[in-house]
Amino acid sequence: MKSDNVMSSFVSLPVFRSDSHGAASVNDRVAVEEPLEIRVGGRNLAITMRTPGHDAELAAGFLFTEGLLKSADKIRSIVETGNQVSLELTTPDDSLLERQDRRFATTSACGVCGKSSIDSLYATGCTALPQGTFAIDADILRKLPAVLRTAQAVFDQTGGIHAAGLFDSQGKLELIREDVGRHNAVDKLIGALFLRQSTSRRLPALDRMLLVSGRASFELVQKAAMAGIPLLAAVGAPSSLAVETARRFGMTLAGFLRDDRFNVYCGPERIYTPPRQ
Repeated sequence: MKSDNVMSSFVSLPVFRSDSHGAASVNDRVAVEEPLEIRVGGRNLAITMRTPGHDAELAAGFLFTEGLLKSADKIRSIVETGNQVSLELTTPDDSLLERQDRRFATTSACGVCGKSSIDSLYATGCTALPQGTFAIDADILRKLPAVLRTAQAVFDQTGGIHAAGLFDSQGKLELIREDVGRHNAVDKLIGALFLRQSTSRRLPALDRMLLVSGRASFELVQKAAMAGIPLLAAVGAPSSLAVETARRFGMTLAGFLRDDRFNVYCGPERIYTPPRQ
């Protein structure tokens, strides 16, 4: 039986299907895309288009990766109501109130467009990641897209949704989140870590890596850097700004991780090939 999160993530719609054998009217499952309003202290902060499910994690992850919240202890409560998540903080935050005055605009295709420069990451407190906290065998890394794909419950139903997976150095998938937006899937995953600071899976995730099912954009590198994740791998291509950002923050960035191969754009020291016996 599918979980409530999976069941609410797709709808069944009538379609007209045509192939070489003819045409027929059938039902097809389509990934849901709906707006989510994120409110803090009773005021609107952002609206993002997302796939319903793990909305509290999405809101928390968004606030953390944008540098608006440093600790989960600052959250008094998170309430999900339909397409709205409302957060109450333990103490007022002037920086949040300033951002509420101009608000954020996001879509499921790209993240917050206001964070357009690498220098802005330094302003949020993001720093270069240390060396020596994570390394992975290249043979293990090549196997991870298949592991991620097998765990994609919503993709199985719709064929049209992105995934973000958190792996340890042995290739164990510890956490996965799905969404129509790549950045939302990453925010959901990081939000889960952010809200679970008392468990072994916590931030900064210096001994873990992140794998995304699509391309590697600046926004995804930014979010991984904020979460302290030293290695970001993508099934698709990276952008030039993604590579530059990863290099500036001492991250490892791999792209085109598929078909038993990958490219490393920076930080190759975290990916090794053991000597053959």
